[in-house]
This record gives sequence, C-alpha cells and structure tokens, in this order.
Amino acid sequence: MTKSTRIHPAVLDAASDMRKGKVNRREFLWLATMLGTSATMAYAMAGCAPPAGAPTGDSAAAPAAAPAAGAIKRGGTWTSAMELQKIDHPARLSWLQGGNVVRQVSEYLTETGSDNITRPNLLEKWEASDDVKTWTLYLRKDVTFNNGDKLTADDVIFTFGEWFNKDVGSSMAGFLGYVGGIENVEKVDDYTIRLNCKDPSISLPQDLNQYPAIILHRSFTGDWIKSPIGTGAFTLKEYQEGVRAVFEARKDYWRKSESGEQLPYLDTLTYVSLAHDAAVAALLGGQVDSMYNPTASDWETLKDNAELSIAPASTAQVLLGRMRMDIDPWTDVRVRQALKMCQDRQKIMDLVYKGQGDLAIDAHVAPVHPEYAEKPIPAYDPEGAKKLLEEYAKEKGVELPLKVKLATKNDEGEDLIAQALKESAAPAGFDIELDITDANGYWDRWTEVDLGITAWTHRPLGTMVLNAGYTVDADGKPVAWNETRWTDEEFLAKLKEANGLLDVEARRKVMGEIEDIFQSRGPVFVSFWKNTWNITRKEFQGVQGHPTSYDLLYEVWKNA
Repeated sequence: MTKSTRIHPAVLDAASDMRKGKVNRREFLWLATMLGTSATMAYAMAGCAPPAGAPTGDSAAAPAAAPAAGAIKRGGTWTSAMELQKIDHPARLSWLQGGNVVRQVSEYLTETGSDNITRPNLLEKWEASDDVKTWTLYLRKDVTFNNGDKLTADDVIFTFGEWFNKDVGSSMAGFLGYVGGIENVEKVDDYTIRLNCKDPSISLPQDLNQYPAIILHRSFTGDWIKSPIGTGAFTLKEYQEGVRAVFEARKDYWRKSESGEQLPYLDTLTYVSLAHDAAVAALLGGQVDSMYNPTASDWETLKDNAELSIAPASTAQVLLGRMRMDIDPWTDVRVRQALKMCQDRQKIMDLVYKGQGDLAIDAHVAPVHPEYAEKPIPAYDPEGAKKLLEEYAKEKGVELPLKVKLATKNDEGEDLIAQALKESAAPAGFDIELDITDANGYWDRWTEVDLGITAWTHRPLGTMVLNAGYTVDADGKPVAWNETRWTDEEFLAKLKEANGLLDVEARRKVMGEIEDIFQSRGPVFVSFWKNTWNITRKEFQGVQGHPTSYDLLYEVWKNA
C-alpha cells in the first residue's frame, strides 16, 4: 500500500511538545494520525506500541496477537443478539445497531480501531493542507463492490451528494458542516477526491467513519435492504426487521490478512433480534455467541462466566438528558439549570451502571476526548434548584410543583435514570411524569419530545458530536440531529474555532470555554459516561472491545 511521505508540520510540532511533556502520547497519536501520518509511524514517533487488544499495524481490525502459522481455522458461524430496526437509507441511520448491520456488507473510507486511532480503509491514504481546509483523499484501486463494479471516485462523490441532500436528511451534513456542501467536493481523477472546505477542521478522517457514512454504489436509489450493494466482507442474504439478519462471506473480498490470507475467515454471520434480558439468557444458554452493547447489569451477570471473554473500553457513550430549547418551560435558563442541579450523579451511576463509568459535567464532551478540559463535578443541590424554580414561578405566575413529562426508552438503563431523576427532583419543585417505551417507541420520536433521555454513542473527538448534535445548517436551522433545537452564536463561534485548531493545548482551552457555555445555559444534563464491554464466547478469536460498539468481524475466526 502506498504511504504518504509528507509529514504535516503540525505533527512535527506536536512531537516536540510531547518530548517536552506539554502533550501526552494519546494526544499526539490522535493528532498525528488525523493529519495523515500512518498509525505505524505515529506509534513509532511516540516511542510506544499499540496497547494490548488494539490493532498492531495500519489495519483497524488486525488481531492484537498474530497467531502461529496455520493456527487460524476457516469457516463457522458467528451469532449475536441485537435488536433489528428499520433500515432504508444508510445516511439516515440514527442508531448504532443499524450501523453494525450495514457495515458487514458496505464499508467506510476510514476506520477507527479499538485504540481510538483512525486508519485508512477504502482510502489508501489522505493528506491535509497546512491550514486543514483542503483534504485530498486517495482511494484504493483494488476494491470491488459485490456486484462486480470497481469502487471509484464517482461512487464517493455520489455518496457525498446524498449526505448533503436536504431531502435525505442525513446527520452527515452536520458532521461535515465545515465542508460546506457538495459543490466543494472535487473529483481529481478516478481514484482521487479533493475537499475544498469552507472552514478548517481536523476531524475529517474520523467523521468519515461515522456509522451513517457508508459508501454507496452510484446506482443507489434509497433503500439499502432492497439493494445491498457494498464493498464489504459479507453479502446480505436475509433481513427481517425485528427477527433476523443473515450474511454470507464473499470469496472475492478485497482485504487480505497481514500474512496475505483471504478474508473473511467466518462463513456466516447472524443477528437475532432480542432485547437485553433475552440476549443475556441466550448468551448464557449458548444460543448466541455475543450480544450488542451489554449494560453494566449484563456485565455483572456475565463477567465471571468461564466460557466468555470480556474486552472492556472507556468511552464517550452516554445516556444524555436533553431539553427542547424552543418549548416552554425549557426556554428559560433557570428551569434548565434547576433540573441539572437535581442530579445526584454518583447515586445515578451506581444505580444505573454499577459504578462502571466516569462522572460527568453537563456538557457533551467526555474525559476520553483528547480536547476535554477537566472541570469540577457539580454537586446535587435541590435547595439551589428550588430557589431558581420559585423565582421562575413567581415571575411567570405559575404554581409549583412544575409539571413536566420526561420521555425515554428502557433498554439501556434510561428508565432507571428517569425514575431516579423524578425522585431527586421532587424536593426542588419538579413533578416529572414518566413516558417510558421500548426502543422503537422512542427512536420514532426522539427529536420531537420536549424533555428526553437519548442514548448517544462514542465519538473519538468532542468536536465531532458537537458538530452533529448542536449546530445549524446554511439557513440557520438546526441540523438533523440537533434534538434540542439549540442555536447559540457564541457556542457556534467557539466550536468553529476549535474545529480548526491544531495546537492541542489551545484546542483544550477553547473546549473549556465551550464546556462553560454548556454548563451555564446549555440544553443537556449528563450524570455519567459509560464503560462498555465486548462479551463473546471464548472460541472466537480476533475480537476487539470497541468504544463505539462496532462489530468489526472481517478478521475474526472461530476455533474448531
């Protein structure tokens, strides 16, 4: 594979800062790989090896420990429990389970591994200009779709067009807002694309691995299930919403193992649609080999089982409380602040997640993000919240308790957070009615409820989720995933600044200012960040714990 010979000047500056102790190795590795340095070279410059369980080279899913020659067994079926919801246009995916379905057949330009480092996938490499406004993407020349067509720049540009098509309504338009639109996507030749971005951003490679960022065949007409054409390791043989998904291995998949063997190793993948409790029972009973995104309760039940392997990961996955900024009473900052003050964060994390996570401030930026600025964890303060509500009620001429409705789902512990918040907010003057449904019942309306708890998955950078969930389009309207309808000019200006900052310390300073804006007047409340685990039967090898709960299966094999 061709490697970039140019090292971005900011990488050399960061290497110097690392030697002086101004940035740590994790921050250096993130910046170096984002700016086009190969993962192998970045780890070498950092003077360290990938952590245990992480990819060893420039393949995002390479086995952590290379097996002896002839040790890998071909064939077999991997079966996992995961709820299967409606899938039509991959660019509109708003739940990670759908991403795990489509990624087995279709693929991404880049891939973020278990070490949170992003590597080329369908791309051979990428290059960034010194000001990170111009990105040049070089496609591999050996990739074919499962219909026999070669992957070319035409497919990539067609896909970008779908992302920026307002009629599609893709969250990718928010993630890639700095690009500006399809008019800034240039075909250089059949295997080279140039992005002439309207604003600088360092997150492009990781944004290209967002789960709605599947690369489509240029013939795609809107329904992936009806026409599952992709470049991936498997083909889709069956998809029954709420029942089952079945995949079969391709014999002509483009990817080879580091030793040159044809991938994938497994013959068949099967997802069976089960809720969490049923999934745990199926895993204990041997009916399935793995399960999607185990909760802390699942982990506690399964962690001592000798037949299972457990791979943990710290993450930015979160059960996010959020308020619609365009609907009363959440238009009033006093009410928003009062509800935030009603979180007994440690109690909630212990109750909901067995203490397995990191306590949070009320900003959608996590300690695992390289630009996170550490802030004190707010205390539970019902008396302070009550004073704010009394002031609000007097001014508005309303009586306390203030009646509000909290909507969420029940499959990841959101219902427990909702119940805990209902109880802890009562002394402050809130009367919270709970509206708890199954996953489908919430995802069908998640952007519409005025007060909700939404499960957001991990993103490697804080700016990535902020771009997706809290920005506006060219017309000043909230982007597709801006469920809070928040439009704050100072926040947007600070985010734009952070997107283009290459200096890690300067970026962290601006992120600290963004966190302060969130905490002082923002639309979210966050009790804790989740740990996550991959729990799989021990006969499967090459399995990784992934912070975004991605199922990377093209290099997994099963012992006989």
